[in-house]
Amino acid sequence: MAADDVVALSDKTNVGMPIRNLIGLIGTVCVGAWGYFGILERLNVVETNQILMQADVTKNSTFTEKWPRGELGALPADAEQFMLIEHLSGEFEKLLKNIEDGNAPFDRQQALTLDFYRQRIEALEKKVEILKDKVAQIKFGNGAAH
Repeated sequence: MAADDVVALSDKTNVGMPIRNLIGLIGTVCVGAWGYFGILERLNVVETNQILMQADVTKNSTFTEKWPRGELGALPADAEQFMLIEHLSGEFEKLLKNIEDGNAPFDRQQALTLDFYRQRIEALEKKVEILKDKVAQIKFGNGAAH
């Protein structure tokens, strides 16, 4: 290299460049910066969504494990159902005690219905016995057993 080929650069150095190239360089730098920050923002959004979803999954897992065990409380409807079941259980125990003591509640219509079924069952049993006898007579020939 010759002494004339050395370039001295300073804050006073002039650079000759077409304005079109200068605008292109500035535009390229702006588009590159815009793209970089856009990608960075998108990564931040995805990461935030992932963190929020992970928190929801953890809460859901906790809920699905503890709710059936009753560790997280109960719904008001469940509490009402439990009270109704408890009340019905008490009523059932009272009725059972009354029946065992011979003080069962009496309903005339129910008694008539039960009596009707009792009579019907007895009539059907008689018919079944008659049919058995007829089958035996046919099977063994005029009632004579083999």
